[in-house]
Amino acid sequence: MTVPTRVRRLAGLFRSHRPGVDASPRTPGVSAARARRTARAVGSGLAALLVFAVLVGPDRLGLLTPGAFLRIPLEGLLVAALLLALPARPRRVAVTVVGPLLGLLAIVKLADLGFRTALDRPFDLVLDWLLLDDAYGFVRDSAGRAGAVGAAVGVVLLVGALLLTLTLALRRLASLLVRHERAATRAVAALTVVWVACAVVGVRVVPGVPVADTQITALVGAHAAQMDERLRDREVFTAKIEADPFREVPGDQLLTGLRRKDVILAFVESYGRDAVEDPELAPQVNAVLDAGTERLRAAGYEARSGFLTSPTFGGGSWLAHDTLLSGLWTDNEQRHRRLLASDRLTLNGAFRRAGWQTVGVLPAATQPWPEKGFFSFDRYYDAEALGYRGPKFSYAPMPDQYTMQFFQQRVRADTDRPLMAEIPLISSHSPWTAVPRMIGWDEVGDGSVYGNAATGEDGGDADDRDTSQIRAGYRQAIGYSLETLISYVQTYGDDDLVLVFLGDHQPAPVVTGEGASRDVPITIVARDPGVLDRVSGWGWQRGLRPGPDAPVWPMDSFRDRFLTAFGPSTPPIAAPR
Repeated sequence: MTVPTRVRRLAGLFRSHRPGVDASPRTPGVSAARARRTARAVGSGLAALLVFAVLVGPDRLGLLTPGAFLRIPLEGLLVAALLLALPARPRRVAVTVVGPLLGLLAIVKLADLGFRTALDRPFDLVLDWLLLDDAYGFVRDSAGRAGAVGAAVGVVLLVGALLLTLTLALRRLASLLVRHERAATRAVAALTVVWVACAVVGVRVVPGVPVADTQITALVGAHAAQMDERLRDREVFTAKIEADPFREVPGDQLLTGLRRKDVILAFVESYGRDAVEDPELAPQVNAVLDAGTERLRAAGYEARSGFLTSPTFGGGSWLAHDTLLSGLWTDNEQRHRRLLASDRLTLNGAFRRAGWQTVGVLPAATQPWPEKGFFSFDRYYDAEALGYRGPKFSYAPMPDQYTMQFFQQRVRADTDRPLMAEIPLISSHSPWTAVPRMIGWDEVGDGSVYGNAATGEDGGDADDRDTSQIRAGYRQAIGYSLETLISYVQTYGDDDLVLVFLGDHQPAPVVTGEGASRDVPITIVARDPGVLDRVSGWGWQRGLRPGPDAPVWPMDSFRDRFLTAFGPSTPPIAAPR
């Protein structure tokens, strides 16, 4: 051993015994390598969790529980087997194709989850893209333009992030499978055997959630069938439009039982069956209806009530309007657009043909609406034409009482012909965060009074409320809209007024829960006993509130039943075509 070597060793020994000096070898490369291995392991674990969540994650909010993930996805096993079997270059191609498909699958699942939560139905791959503009308008009207733009940008970023992230996640998992090919092959084989055994026995750790999962196959199959149905439905619906028994009936044979009557057809936003039957909602709503029945009866009015089954749920009010007025089941945008491009006779059009002046008072119409001509309005008032000068109430541009007061003073009092008016009331529109209160009809004016003491109930910020607060806001809003109609009849009604009011659809599942019916109440109010005599055969119940045993009709049957009941005593004879 040379002298310099001894010196270096002694120096090292001396340093190792100095207080506060680390005697371990300095190996920064080892720590960095350990950190890289840990990062790779964490990244691979997150990639596996993300892909697994996309494959087995439920598309219903009610199923979003830990038990929903106790599944073995068959599609995941097939993809893993494919990646293990392919050579390097075809495997890269497969990852490039399958990765974005996983991203699209995640997007469809999220869309289904959102639509089931809001509308209690899955996303329609063919038609629901048309609703993006309406969704943007709803957010803009509720949260302002900045909120709507922010939401739109967020959605675009989320879509891009899902497509990119899932492609990168699958690429990482493919590399992991190849690096551990033997262990991965054994694991896939073992899981396949377990899947087959669970499928044969029908193993379910959680009720309704099979361990042997084929959810993705079922989801893709359901959406493919939906797309095929939409394409075939065009011709079917066109034929239904043409098959109209009232198409050529002369005006003097239409609505003879309502001559000289002013007829108001009022849609009450989100007024569904749950409002009069749910134990948490019904007591307050029914108190308004029952008290209203007595008040109107004291003023000489009677009412009959039943239920209609709406074609929509939680939203899409225009589909219910289409269905009731045209007598055709209109449950999607394709049918809506096809209907509005046709010459189908609507209930409004029948009144117009029979000599009534037809009026549309639409406080929620904040954008140009060229299709309004389809509904045969002689006079049309959108939000701007209504001239409201007060504050908004959440989504609603104006309170229902203002809408009805405008109609009375500027429309009904300004004509010498019988009126048929369609008036959608929107104070009960979601998100039910601000509810007006009733004031004296002579106080309404131009609506500026609502900036002071008439603001009514405030349910707080839409994003900060729990379910009970949302339901309370809904209950208050429905009560307000119904009270507005009752008070209007009391204040301005006469022997020649006939009021028909109904819900357009049930509120969102956050109020009703999943799987609620699509029934909505409908009521006819009149002072002339001859009007209600015409509908005595319908079996509708007395009063403003339909009971549990009241008849239930599909909404598309109402137009023909109404025209028949109030037509001549003999069936109408169509003129030759």
